[in-house]
Formats: sequence, C-alpha cells, structure tokens
Amino acid sequence: MRKSHPVRRAVLAGAATVSGIVLLLSLKPASDPGSASAAGGAAPPVAAQSPQGGRGAGAGTVTGDAAGTQYGPVQVRLTVSGGKITKAEAVQAPEGGQSDRVTADAVPKLNRAAVAAGSADIDAVSGATYTSAGYVKSLQSALDKAAAAAGSGSGAAEEGSGTGAGQGTQVLTGDAAQTQYGPVQVRVTVSGGRITDVETLQAPRGGRSDQVTADAVPRLDRAAVAAGTADIDAVSGATYTSAGYKQSLQSALDRAGG
Repeated sequence: MRKSHPVRRAVLAGAATVSGIVLLLSLKPASDPGSASAAGGAAPPVAAQSPQGGRGAGAGTVTGDAAGTQYGPVQVRLTVSGGKITKAEAVQAPEGGQSDRVTADAVPKLNRAAVAAGSADIDAVSGATYTSAGYVKSLQSALDKAAAAAGSGSGAAEEGSGTGAGQGTQVLTGDAAQTQYGPVQVRVTVSGGRITDVETLQAPRGGRSDQVTADAVPRLDRAAVAAGTADIDAVSGATYTSAGYKQSLQSALDRAGG
C-alpha cells in the first residue's frame, strides 16, 4: 500500500484538533455563576448593598443615643447632607487603660466605614467587638432620628439631634471643651427660647474624676436650666469640669442663637 504523504497527514491532524476545540467550546455553558468567587472576586461594597435611602434632602447634625457597653458608653454624631452621611464622629467612646488604645484604633475605622456605607450595616473592627457593637447601635439611632426628622418635613437643618421635638424646639450639641482632666461636652434642649433640659455627653473619668463628675455634673445641669444661660457658678472642688461645662454649654447656645 502506498504511504500517505507527510503534508497530507499534517493537514488531517490539524483539522481534527480544530474540530475537537470547536466541540469543547460548544459544550461550555454561557455563564458560570460561581466563576466570580472561584476567581477570588470580591463582593459588592457595603454601600452598594445597603444604600442610605429615604433620608430626605435635609442637612444638619444628628446625635444618636449613647449605647452602653462593657467598657463604657459609645455615642455617635452624624453630619447628613443631601440624604447622605458626610461625616461621622464618636462623641463618647470607652476610655482608660487598654480602652484608650482600642478606641484610638477602632473609632476612626468605624467613622470611615459609616460614611462609606451610608448605613449602620458595617463590620466590627477586629479587637474592638464591644466598641463596634455600641457604635453601630448609636449610629442606627442617629439614622432613625434623621429619617424621622426628614419624614416629618422638618429635616435636620439645625445643628441638633434630629429628635423632631416640634416647632421652636432645638436639641443642640456643644463643642467638646478640653480640660486638664478630660473633655466636657454638653447637649442642650431649647424650647421657646428657653433651656428646658441639659445633658452632659462627656466629662472627666477615671480615679477621683469619677467622684467629682458624679457630684458636679448634676448640679451644673440644674444650674444651666435654672439660669437659662451659660452664666452659672462653678461647683466647688470641680473648677476645671465647671469651666469646660460652661464653655461647651455656651457653644451650644451660640448655635441656638444665644
């Protein structure tokens, strides 16, 4: 029998290879649901999964409720503009000992996560489980207040807590005043041009400061309501705390128009 020509054999082999490839391609499904995860593809960012919706077009600052944790309270204040979180900050966080390091590491990460997500659906920071849980709880309460204010049509135009207390009522948070023993920060409710309630969000803590704060702050709160201004007397034995209290109270009243 006459042998096949080498060129002819090469052509036939190439044709068979091409036919096999075409057959394999025709058997592959149009899409592979697991391909993204198999290739190590990341899930969509949290902000895309949980956008902050229904917040209205108001702009302002809203303070969430303080959330108690095993190591101390956590309280979050948000700046909302155009229905979106533009800034998040913790006005209270655990302090003292190891908590100082944990707070310094975790809070900035939580703040950034809240702004990026636009919701309270954020991950806990490793090594700060309790602080993260308290942060999320306070953050959610702030968002709820902002949503309620937007729904009532009042928005959050004031630098207030967004509690929707009604026309002529403002809940305003003063600047944190630094003292030799720690920051002091006051939140005041003003209705009809008068102070109706004062709450201290931050005050010196740790060691003897706990006793001084427990004694002085309630007196300062009552004095502020009674006076209706920041012109109140310092509490004996709490000179620094009293000075910081008055400074923060005045900044809150300045936002309320004096």
